[in-house]
Amino acid sequence: MLTILEKNSQRGADLIKQVLSFARGVEGERTSLQAGHIITEIEKIAKETFPRNIEIRTDISKDLFTISGDATQLHQVIMNLCVNARDAMLDGGILSISAENFFIDETYVQMHTEAKVGSYLSIAVSDTGIGIPPEVLDRIFEPFFTTKEFGKGTGLGLSTALAIVKSHGGFINVYSEVGKGTMFRVYLPAIKTEMKNLEEQQHELPIGQGELVMVVEDEDSIREVTASTLEEYGYNVLTANDGADAVALYAQNKEKINVILMDMMMPVMDGYASIRAIRKINPGIKIIAVSGLAEKDKLKNAAENTDAFLPKPYTAERLLKTIHEVLTAK
Repeated sequence: MLTILEKNSQRGADLIKQVLSFARGVEGERTSLQAGHIITEIEKIAKETFPRNIEIRTDISKDLFTISGDATQLHQVIMNLCVNARDAMLDGGILSISAENFFIDETYVQMHTEAKVGSYLSIAVSDTGIGIPPEVLDRIFEPFFTTKEFGKGTGLGLSTALAIVKSHGGFINVYSEVGKGTMFRVYLPAIKTEMKNLEEQQHELPIGQGELVMVVEDEDSIREVTASTLEEYGYNVLTANDGADAVALYAQNKEKINVILMDMMMPVMDGYASIRAIRKINPGIKIIAVSGLAEKDKLKNAAENTDAFLPKPYTAERLLKTIHEVLTAK
């Protein structure tokens, strides 16, 4: 009875701490930080404490931007995402943590209103677990919302993580596919003195020569932003709302379409099925797979049938360069 009482008291204390942290906001100390050190420390903890059937991979780019933040709070954010990833892989899997510099342009901002133009540090935590159903995905950042059984989670982990990231001037994107896994990507603004001259960063972007690009995307805002960006840079565009629409549209315009931008997660008919159907009509058509969930090596089925991979959300530079490379490849 005493043990039960002690555990419940500790759980109550932890819950109160999280409630206070969430209610007061998250000020914290602000110092210049190298996130690579935090990730390395978390990798060590995870390798020592997570089940052996979970493989832990890290990919930290060199020369990461310095950020201004509270090391303890950012450690809490990344650790929380790693623990959630672990809990989503009861039968084992791969937990990946990566960090890279990322420049957000106007095209990206139009897809994500929380973002602002500028240089960011991007930290991604992904798993190969059970995934999050769409109806749950909209609620995961709500305080006290949890899908874990009683005693396993307070429902404050992600809401606190989001509050911390927002207090650092950043934002979080999440992508998930049931049965395939989940990716959380945290964006934190770089310290101004670290930013290179933006004009230098914005290399001359490749211009199209009137080629016809078919954009297949079920999210209206992303489809419209992508189409307008491509038109602005010299391409003609056809758009489709889902895979079935894409196959029909391709069959009608197969002589004119030069390249297809195919989102892999769509209702009615997903990207995998659409690619197979379109390849039957024309095995040689150039197709770029687009996904927010996976990195290229995880899309093995799609990789065999596509010419390139474009991670979502993308900047105008990444979009235009990928299309240019595919069109000019022999």
